[in-house]
Amino acid sequence: MSASTKLSSSIKALCFLAIENKPKNSNEIADEIGINASKLRRLLSMLGKAGIVKSDTGMLGGFTLAKNTSDIHLQEVYCAIEDRKAFYLDVNADNSIKNSKSEKINYLFLELFSEIQIEIENKMETISLKSILDKIS
Repeated sequence: MSASTKLSSSIKALCFLAIENKPKNSNEIADEIGINASKLRRLLSMLGKAGIVKSDTGMLGGFTLAKNTSDIHLQEVYCAIEDRKAFYLDVNADNSIKNSKSEKINYLFLELFSEIQIEIENKMETISLKSILDKIS
């Protein structure tokens, strides 16, 4: 699953939990947002480890938000579900000759992508789940 798909699926699941405001099992959430339930369970597990959702077992159990919607930000969700940055460049994988133009270009891209990544994450910190819900209501 690509980074953008994981992020959008996670946000849709969180929105559904916020709107319904009662415990939902992974099959209910998966049906609502149109994703495979096993993929969703992996995402919910990661979100749970990050303290964004919680789950209760039993007949009335299911997933719920662990925080207020105003306290959940895109950057937090993104970091919970991703193991690499949006703009990842592995300069070590390139067989460039030491001090060549190719190596210099690799490091230039690494620097540029790092700057872009910081800007993306700073912007995501300003977007709360509440602000998303406000726009779709």
